[in-house]
Amino acid sequence: MKRVVVTGLGMINALGHDKDSFTAMVKGECGIDTITLCDTRELDCKIAAEVKGFDPSTVLKKRDQKKADRFIQLGLHAAMEAYADAALTDVDTTAFGVVSANCLVGIGSVEEAADIKNSSKLSHISPFLMPSYMPNMLAGQVSMKFDLRGPNLSENTACAAGTHAIIEAYKTLQFSKGEGMLVVGAEAGITPLAIGGFGAMNALCKDHNETPKEAVRPFDKARSGFVMGEGAGALVLETLEHAQKRGAKIYAEIIGFGESADAYHISTPHPESRGAISAMRDAFEMALSPKVDYINAHGTSTFYNDICEAKAIAEVFGDMRPYVSSIKGQIGHTLGAAGAIEAVVSILAMQKNILPPIINYSESEDEMEKINLVKNSAVQTEVNCVLSCNFGFGGTNAAIVFKQFIG
Repeated sequence: MKRVVVTGLGMINALGHDKDSFTAMVKGECGIDTITLCDTRELDCKIAAEVKGFDPSTVLKKRDQKKADRFIQLGLHAAMEAYADAALTDVDTTAFGVVSANCLVGIGSVEEAADIKNSSKLSHISPFLMPSYMPNMLAGQVSMKFDLRGPNLSENTACAAGTHAIIEAYKTLQFSKGEGMLVVGAEAGITPLAIGGFGAMNALCKDHNETPKEAVRPFDKARSGFVMGEGAGALVLETLEHAQKRGAKIYAEIIGFGESADAYHISTPHPESRGAISAMRDAFEMALSPKVDYINAHGTSTFYNDICEAKAIAEVFGDMRPYVSSIKGQIGHTLGAAGAIEAVVSILAMQKNILPPIINYSESEDEMEKINLVKNSAVQTEVNCVLSCNFGFGGTNAAIVFKQFIG
C-alpha cells in the first residue's frame, strides 16, 4: 500500500477566510449571528454562520462570477489557499486530480432562477444556470484553475460528503498512477428554501434568534437543533514518495478510514448506532488500532445525532477515552463542507497540540458521561493521532484517521 500524506491546507468559514481561523475556534469564538444573506421574515430560524466580507473577485474575474454559485466561489478560495500552502510549483499536473464535496448543490442559483421563472419568462433564465449550480462544477472549476488533469470526481453524500471526498482521494492514489489529489468541500446554503426546509423538519434551532452565540451546544442536554453554516475546506493529498521527492512539508499521514450505511431511516441515525460504530471501528482497525488522542465529532447539537454518536464513541474507544469535541457551535453546520473543514481543524489540532472546545456546554446526561468531552475551554495536550467522523441523511457514515508523520 502507498503511504498518503497531507501537504496543504485551506479553509474559509464564519470565523475567518483562511486556516488561521483555527485560532478563533480554539478561543471559543462564535461566528453565528442574524442572517443577512436572505429575507427571514417567514422563517422560524433567523440565525446562521455566514462568511462575512467575502469578495468573489479574489477567485474569479467579474465576467466569470455569474458562472459559479457561491459554494463554488467559497470552494475555490479554500482550494487556492491549500494549493499555495503545498507549494505545488513545477509538478506534473497530469498526475494530480480533484475530488469535491457538496450537499445542497448551488441552491441559491436554483432559487434565483425559480424566482425569475415565476415572475417573468423561462427565456430570461441565465444560460449559466446549469454549470453554476451542478455539484461537480466545483471540481471542474478547481481543475481549470490549476490545470489539474487527473481524475475529476465529486461526492454528494449529504453531511458526510467532505470526509468521503478525502477517502475517495486516498483510494484514487492507492489504485492509480496519480501522485496527488486536491480535495475541497464547500457549502453555501443560507437561503430561504434550505433554511425553511430544514426548519420544517424541526432540525434547526429556533429558540435563540435573540441570542445567536448561545444557539448551538453539541452534546449538551439543552441542545435544540443545529444552525446552518457556510464555508469550505481543502486539503492537498500526495503519495509519500512524491511529497518527499519534491521536499514538501508534511502535515499528517492518513492511516485508516471507514465507510458504512445505517440502512435504517432517511434522516434519523440507527438507535443502536450500528452505522457509526461500523465506520469508526473500521477506520480504527485499518489504522492498526492506534492510541487515538482526539476525535473531531460530527456533533450537530441535535438529539438523535448527539446521543447516537456518543454511544458509538463509547462503544469503539471505551477505556481509551480520547478527547472529543465539535466545532459546530463556532461555525455552524456546513453540511457537505463539514468533513473537509473538520479534517483541516483536526490536523491543525494535532500540529499545534491544542483541541478546540465545545462551546455553550452547561448540562450533561448519562451518555455524555461515558466520553471525554472538551467543555467550553480548549485543552493543551500532546496529540499524535486524530479521528474525524461525519454522518449524513440517508444513513451514510464516514470516518478517517490521521497521525503525525514519522519518516
